[in-house]
Amino acid sequence: MKIYIGCDHGGLHLKEQIILALSDVQVDIEDLGVQEAISTDYGPIAKHVAELVVTNEEAFGILICGTGIGMSIMANKVKGARAAVVHDTFSAKATRAHNDANILCMGERVIGPGLATDIVKVWLATQFEGGRHKRRVDYICNFEREE
Repeated sequence: MKIYIGCDHGGLHLKEQIILALSDVQVDIEDLGVQEAISTDYGPIAKHVAELVVTNEEAFGILICGTGIGMSIMANKVKGARAAVVHDTFSAKATRAHNDANILCMGERVIGPGLATDIVKVWLATQFEGGRHKRRVDYICNFEREE
């Protein structure tokens, strides 16, 4: 499994914690920054991660900023991206099982590293259920193609 992870300055510490926590899981993590706590715009990072995720169906993305909201808004501008802001394990499971989310967005100023790690592990372990949920995700995909 390939994971592209990115953050702005507001998510740097949480990104580092997540990378460390995933070191015991067999995943290929590509850290797309940032590497320093210097004020950085989230838009280009979210766009880059989303573009990589949608061109590799086996890949997932994790984006972190102060709240997760800015990253999710930008990532969802990329056709094929289904970025979800998640701050609890129930939503982590639901966004994968029901929405086939391919990008997880979180906020360092909203949750701590322990919960964030749990969220990531639940999110990565959950499979898309398909069924009636596939019809709903297909609707989103078809809408994007019409634009």
